[in-house]
This record gives sequence, C-alpha cells and structure tokens, in this order.
Amino acid sequence: MKWKGILMTMFAILVLAVAGCSKKEVKPVAIDEKNDKCAVCNMAVMDNQFATEIILENGKTLVFDDIGCMYKWFGEHKDEKVQARFVRDYNTKDWIEADKATYVYDKSIRTPMAYNVISFKDKKDAEDFVAKNKGTVLTYKELEDHKWERNKEMMMKMKQEHGTNMEMNHSH
Repeated sequence: MKWKGILMTMFAILVLAVAGCSKKEVKPVAIDEKNDKCAVCNMAVMDNQFATEIILENGKTLVFDDIGCMYKWFGEHKDEKVQARFVRDYNTKDWIEADKATYVYDKSIRTPMAYNVISFKDKKDAEDFVAKNKGTVLTYKELEDHKWERNKEMMMKMKQEHGTNMEMNHSH
C-alpha cells in the first residue's frame, strides 16, 4: 500500500513536470497604428482586417499590412524559425492562427498592397463572400503555391485616389 502511494505521488509530479514544460500558448500582439510598420513594405500597419503578424522562435513579433507582404517575407527568410502566424478574419477582425483560416483570392479584392487575398475564420464565411462577390476559396496549404503578385493596376488606382507616396517598388 505504501508503494502505491509513492508511485501515485511520483506519477503526479511527473505529470506536473511535463505540463510545465509544454509550449506556452502564443498570442498575437495588438497593432499600434502610430508606430507599427510593415516588415516588408514599411507602410503603416492599420488595426484592421488586413493586418497579419508572425512571432519568431526568439519571441520577436513582425507585423504586416497585407497577407501578401507576410508571404513575401517568408520567401525571403526561409531559414527563420517561426513560432506562430496570425491573420485577421475579414468580417470580425478577430485574430486567427493562419493555418486555421480559409482564404479568398480575386484580382478585384482591395487589400493594402494589392495582393488581393483576404482571410476568414470559417470556411462558410469565405464561401459566402465568393457567392456574393467573386473569387476563389483557398486553404492555408494552397497559399504556399499561390502566385504572390501585386495587382499593379489596383496599386496605381489607389495611389491616384489617395495621393499618397505609396511604395511602388515592391518587386519580387
């Protein structure tokens, strides 16, 4: 009986030790519109449905103003260890883990850097968006093969509308 108690105590200690060593849940940080700049195009990052962010293994957070900028960064930093990737739900602006989101691409969808991809928490919301507008529903896995090109016509139109000094040299 004494051994049973000792074994149960040791088992409880082992369970607590393993639980203590498990990865802590990583959460996205709030966007600071006054100071946050896109890690790729250096444009201001707005606290809106287009903002994305990644958290590196070393704890550093990088923010992006467009999903396309985030993917451009991935292409240029293949050796970086990424701990978490977050996108925003297009409808609610809630943060979502990028691999759990569903995406929609269409050349007519306006995004800050004209990559024309938006994200949704629920696949049904993405399908509803396509039914009402147009576009192609993409999975997280399909984004890896997506051709990340900016819609240059849309960029020129946005530049003319806003009269801003938008970065037009966002080349690939």
